Amino acid sequence: MGDTLNTFTFKPIGFIKSAYPDKFGVPRQSGLVKQTVSELSILPEWQPEFALQGLEEYSHVWVTWVFHLNTNTKYHPKIHPPRLKGETIGVFATRSPHRPNPLGLSLATVEKIEGGKIYLGGLDLVDGTPILDIKPYLPQFESLPSARGGWATKDENQVATIEVSFNDEARVILNHWMERLDNSKLEETIIDILKQDPRPVVYRGFEESGNSPYRSDHAFRLYDGDIHFRFTAPTKAEVFAIKFVSEK
Repeated sequence: MGDTLNTFTFKPIGFIKSAYPDKFGVPRQSGLVKQTVSELSILPEWQPEFALQGLEEYSHVWVTWVFHLNTNTKYHPKIHPPRLKGETIGVFATRSPHRPNPLGLSLATVEKIEGGKIYLGGLDLVDGTPILDIKPYLPQFESLPSARGGWATKDENQVATIEVSFNDEARVILNHWMERLDNSKLEETIIDILKQDPRPVVYRGFEESGNSPYRSDHAFRLYDGDIHFRFTAPTKAEVFAIKFVSEK
């Protein structure tokens, strides 16, 4: 704790090693892309050989973390979530990263625990994210099927299903990449990311007119590769190239 009752100081318990080197392309919620597995090494000062004992009995954990790449330093009590298409809503009714305190909360699956490392599935965190705490998920208390989902669920039945394809060149590269990483779920991961349409809202809606004032080609980084894609229609995305960091 800091000098006053209104100031607090926290130390990370470790840092995430994930498939997402950059913010662009990171799923907007944990659990949307289930195939990725992130690695959390608990720092030695927290004595992980003791602190992790018993956690293997749980299937899920809550992860508390820091929006360490958040550059917005000015507080806004109302924000514009992309899914509200320009409407505003109170920041505490959202999971926006732009909060009074840059703290995030994600639910992850416990894939395995080895020594001082815990492998977490389905996280929505950028590589290097500081982790402040992990706590077991308790289904007997925290699973509430009758709970209301607010504005975030109002359009869930209207979300379009996006069809993702790979051109021939990208398909060949993808197959070699999956073999090199020994990751048979890589294609499924890319597809699930693109099904969330990672483009900023202003880039959407011009696919069929061909008159977009913005670029139509985009890319997100996954592991050591950049996946280049474009939307050829509002519900169709094509991966047209895969390039690797080592090639640049």
